[in-house]
Amino acid sequence: MTNSFKIKILFGLSALILIFFLSLNFFNKEKITPIENEAIVEETDTTTNIIKDVSYSSSDAKGNEYVLNANEGQIDLNNDKVIFLDGVKATIIMASGEIINIQSKFGKYNINNYDTIFSENVLIEYEDNKIKGNYVDFSLNRNSLIISKNVVYLNQKNLLRADAVEINISTKDTKIFMYEEGKKVKIKSN
Repeated sequence: MTNSFKIKILFGLSALILIFFLSLNFFNKEKITPIENEAIVEETDTTTNIIKDVSYSSSDAKGNEYVLNANEGQIDLNNDKVIFLDGVKATIIMASGEIINIQSKFGKYNINNYDTIFSENVLIEYEDNKIKGNYVDFSLNRNSLIISKNVVYLNQKNLLRADAVEINISTKDTKIFMYEEGKKVKIKSN
């Protein structure tokens, strides 16, 4: 074997070894990259969007005002128009001057239409009436409050227990009912 042939073989082997290590390095980078990207996605998805001392106010064409306050809010990651609330207090100030106060442990507020769901330990106070329940669906557009789940309606004259109470917030027309046909609203006069 001549020296030039040995150099060609040595050069060829060196080139093969270099190509081998470069390809290993290239394929290892491809394997690592998706894992790094996955970690970044996880960090983005688990970030919180908590807002302290939340306050919203709105009014309708009739001059009724709606003020909503909460200790804390969190924007729904699937719908940025919905906010989940903790420690909720709301006030509805009617154009006539009447005031309806609502408080609950939790809430769900839609910033587009102002519809609000109040849940857990809900208390509604208006005039000399108090209504307790575990779930309230309030809609300014529908002009109604629908209270359900363990409803207790109390005023100076009566104590009522029912499955649901529906109140038209403008007229104060109130419907008190049970969901099951055979069950009756329980009324106790004071």
